[in-house]
Amino acid sequence: MSAASNVTKIDFYEVLSVSRDASDQELKTAYRKLAMQYHPDRNPGDAAAEEKFKECSEAYQVLSDPEKRAAYDRYGHAAFNGSSSGNGAGPFGGGFGGAQDLGDIFGDLFGEMFNMGGARGKASRVQRGRDLRYDLTLEFEEAVFGVEREIKIRRSETCVECKGSGAAKGRQPITCTQCDGRGQQRFQQGFFSVARTCSVCGGTGTMIVDPCTVCRGETRVQAEHKILVKVPAGVEQETRIRYQGEGESGKFGGPAGDLYVVLSIKPHKFFERDGDDLHCVMPISFPQAALGTELDIQTLEGVETIRIPEGTQSGREFKLRGKGVPHLNERGKGDLIVEIRVQTPNKLSRQQKELLRQLSETMTVENTPTSRGLFDKVKEIFN
Repeated sequence: MSAASNVTKIDFYEVLSVSRDASDQELKTAYRKLAMQYHPDRNPGDAAAEEKFKECSEAYQVLSDPEKRAAYDRYGHAAFNGSSSGNGAGPFGGGFGGAQDLGDIFGDLFGEMFNMGGARGKASRVQRGRDLRYDLTLEFEEAVFGVEREIKIRRSETCVECKGSGAAKGRQPITCTQCDGRGQQRFQQGFFSVARTCSVCGGTGTMIVDPCTVCRGETRVQAEHKILVKVPAGVEQETRIRYQGEGESGKFGGPAGDLYVVLSIKPHKFFERDGDDLHCVMPISFPQAALGTELDIQTLEGVETIRIPEGTQSGREFKLRGKGVPHLNERGKGDLIVEIRVQTPNKLSRQQKELLRQLSETMTVENTPTSRGLFDKVKEIFN
């Protein structure tokens, strides 16, 4: 008796840590967890982990097959210990690495990492078209009030000549002879098989022997397309407007992609936007601030008059309600906030200097330091 025959195998249900009446889904879930834990790629150079991976894979290979599971439940490991095959396969054939393809479970586990598709039969040729982006620059006022713009884009569209088949008129693509239409080629690597995209058909499962004279077998052609972009009032910087199905055409009957128009807004020469409010700075002279005055303010909708009361200090703000930006998709508008800045002249005439000296003699200001209020200190910190 050889040394190998003396090895006592662990019960397959114990290997997967499931009960003997476990459902197919419970088996699959348990195997997935163990396979992820002990897979050789996650444990490079760990012989013990590799052995555990083979052990749980063998257990799942048997228990996931109803016929083999029934035989195992009745006869245990003896059901697969026949000697006639020379490879450890019993009367039910194929011990681990035998008849059952584990590609579906590895496809669920590792997906694109191993490119092991669980799909069986013919590959789907349908491909969704790519999404496109168009950067649209707007004037400040256009973003505030809304605008309509016609844009031109170049995109791939389904070839009219071959109706997207890629083959010459009256001809059809043929099944790929390399992968037999599956779109994948399988390679045996150790104890499992790996599926790779077919190098001949690129995964489509078909070959074009006589290509279309217009698209040259590409199924699509480049074309210029016009779209009317409707920009709503109140949009902000980097707003994206989505046009479904206006991207590139799909291939082999696949849906078209989408077009995303991304807005870029030019700055205004004196208005600054904060949400739906507008801000601007209005300079006034010292006499205007001291005596009070009326000022005409240019808004985005015309001229408005504000009254500056006597003794207005630099930095005071005046609010014009409803003169800001329209609320996007809602009624109402933001406000226009005007900040007053009292300007000190850089150059004075001799007469102006004399008048200011006379004024200075009539006004006394105690030039001593004073503490700022708590509010001003907090405001400075956050600004």
